[in-house]
Amino acid sequence: MLKSGLITPYRGVRYHLKEYSTRAPENAQEIFNHRHASLCNVIERAFGVLKKRFPIIASGTEAHYSVDTTTKIVLACGILHNYLMGVDPDERLIAEVDRELMNNEICTEEEYRMNNNSDDSRQGAIIRDAIAARMWADYASNRP
Repeated sequence: MLKSGLITPYRGVRYHLKEYSTRAPENAQEIFNHRHASLCNVIERAFGVLKKRFPIIASGTEAHYSVDTTTKIVLACGILHNYLMGVDPDERLIAEVDRELMNNEICTEEEYRMNNNSDDSRQGAIIRDAIAARMWADYASNRP
């Protein structure tokens, strides 16, 4: 079974969203990286806001609850957050998380090297290449 997180973006290819603001993706690797960065941004933003709003989620890396209980806590916090955004949105909180995300790097070189020397990472690269090829074919066929 492939471990989560081993389908990594392409190195040496544009990655950050602001790099695509002036020039669209030009190949399969770039479209994959652009979409990977977009997805990571959405996930990091969502969890960043939840962690700011509900400190129980941001209580460190040591597990205080079972996986089942932790799952229920995260789901409950998500539901409460969605309700609160409907009745009293806290734009300041969202802006704070956005500023923090702008200053964070997705993956350090050391983390990349550690994750890129295994059978799982090679299998992840094969899967990534297939996904990138399909994304590019779809993107290229739908461009004006």
